[in-house]
Amino acid sequence: MGMDRVSGGIPLKVEAKLKSMGIVLNAPPSPDFSFVGCRQVGNLVWVSGHGPRRPDGTWVSGRLGEDISVTDAQAAAKLVAINMLQTLKAHIGDLDRVKQVVKLLCLVNSTPDFRQQPLVANGASDFLYEVFGEAGRHTRSSVGITSVFENIPIEIEMIVEVRPARRSPTARSARATGTSAKRGRTAGQTKKRAV
Repeated sequence: MGMDRVSGGIPLKVEAKLKSMGIVLNAPPSPDFSFVGCRQVGNLVWVSGHGPRRPDGTWVSGRLGEDISVTDAQAAAKLVAINMLQTLKAHIGDLDRVKQVVKLLCLVNSTPDFRQQPLVANGASDFLYEVFGEAGRHTRSSVGITSVFENIPIEIEMIVEVRPARRSPTARSARATGTSAKRGRTAGQTKKRAV
């Protein structure tokens, strides 16, 4: 697995990679409760807990050890990761700004005797590695919980490090023009004082 490359060894852009996997990111729905989807502090972005919400608004449901298999729960974890990327993209604008995925916190809805929470969480972790390559490798906690919203099998939080946003050519040109004008005024003022 890892980041695919086109001819010449140049990595595919993240959304091109997703498209090649048959995944299209939609605009994320607004949170149902009193919180925001992302909060950025410096170059770190915290993505709020997400669940396996389908595009039609329904939820994958099930409790591990009771009425959903590990394989189906892994697919749900992958869906959670896709939903988190939708929210992240809405916040930072371009997923190619992701420098690295730092950490996942995976809360697995499971019976007290279920012991394979890390295996369920792999559904999200393996997907992020497939999308981002080495930058998708992350630290992680995966714990079992006995009750969760809408009886979803897994909820995940994510922390990512992002690169600064690129300046548009127009912004760079405006900045360069402003700098040149400022230098011209400074030179004129210096010449005037010298006279």
